[in-house]
Amino acid sequence: MNDAQILVLDDEGNIRKILKAMLVAEGHHPSTASFLAEAKEHIRTKDIQVILTDLRLEREDGLSLLKWLREEGFNIPVIILTAHGSIDSAVDAMKQGAFDYLSKPFDRQELLRVIEKALLTHKFNRQNNLKTSEGNLLVGNSPLTQKALHLVERVAAADTTVLISGESGTGKELIAQSIHERSNRNTGPFIKINCAAIPESLLESELFGYEKGAFTGAQSTKPGRFELAHKGTLFLDEIGEMSPEMQVKLLRVLQERSFERVGGIKTIQVDVRLVAATNKDLEAEVKNGRFRSDLFYRLNVVPIHLAPLRERREDIPLLVAHFSRKLSTRLKRDNPQFSAETLELLMQFPWPGNIRQLENVVERCLIMAEGPMIHPEQLPEEILDYEEEQFIERQASLGGGLRERVKDATRRIEKKAIEEALAETHQNVTQAARVLNLSRKGLQLKMKELGLR
Repeated sequence: MNDAQILVLDDEGNIRKILKAMLVAEGHHPSTASFLAEAKEHIRTKDIQVILTDLRLEREDGLSLLKWLREEGFNIPVIILTAHGSIDSAVDAMKQGAFDYLSKPFDRQELLRVIEKALLTHKFNRQNNLKTSEGNLLVGNSPLTQKALHLVERVAAADTTVLISGESGTGKELIAQSIHERSNRNTGPFIKINCAAIPESLLESELFGYEKGAFTGAQSTKPGRFELAHKGTLFLDEIGEMSPEMQVKLLRVLQERSFERVGGIKTIQVDVRLVAATNKDLEAEVKNGRFRSDLFYRLNVVPIHLAPLRERREDIPLLVAHFSRKLSTRLKRDNPQFSAETLELLMQFPWPGNIRQLENVVERCLIMAEGPMIHPEQLPEEILDYEEEQFIERQASLGGGLRERVKDATRRIEKKAIEEALAETHQNVTQAARVLNLSRKGLQLKMKELGLR
């Protein structure tokens, strides 16, 4: 994956130059920073997809960047570059949320492989997950949302395996994080891995680690995600994408609570709580022979299903208010209000990208806002076009619109009919258009023609 925005944070000028030249040669667009404040400014103003940072900066700690990213809600993979003498610190950094680490002097090909994995992970995070900050739960008061939140509270302390299902963008990672934070393992690490973002040939070494010399490029021993999650929680996202061979190996670890690193002979015991997530129907996958039934039943101890946004539309106003408040702080803008008509259009839309898509729309509205109120005209075209399509379908089913109903009426009667509809809907143009079987745009044109405001 070329053409990516990558940030390099290091207080050594030579390292910054070497990394920048290497990334440019690979077709990427690197930005460099020598201290944290400069790095944060790049992250705020650019679409950074991966961060390379030294663990030890002059008078600063690279780990503080991880904490800041979590607090600000940035879900960007961070690769730690560290000297050989501080490997333990790098492992601790991974337990705090770093994506991976490499020792200096680093191998060019190994670094490029890690960057490639990080870019794939960022791509899946962007498509499938909700940007979160610590401590947040799903926002909403619909029965479906409240049922999911109730299950989180009940299962958190049970220390059992949980399987979270739902379409992409419904907040599965957020639920997994919430389970961890409310469990008796909350002082331990929360380690996550997206099974769809890691090439099949690398997934085993990512999960179980490897010994030095286990394969070409394995220049040092590295622990895997299971080892890093000891005494904490391991979140396996998109587990439905795991190959049959890896399913067998995962089942063994869940049964025996032990494994060997790739290329190793020492058995490692682990105490890990597993939370898995999928956007597939795993029961159907089992019936079709694509997912092992024994692994499914091992994972499906407590199932939590997250309904798509189109099935819990009453959550949308609360979600819009939540995102608007959070994003206005991050974007350093005033927090605008969304008009009733705007919220109604948002509630009509089917949201194929679920919560993630809604958050993107709110962010766009905040960026483009020209006043204290967000009006329908400021919504993306796909939402306005959907409203127009719904109108056409209603016309087809009803067999005619306002013009057919009042084609023999005079201009005075037309005006009166619109005024009555507006009064009936408390001046809500969208609802008045429905009453008159017009599109919102059509009614606005007719109101302009008749001199109505």
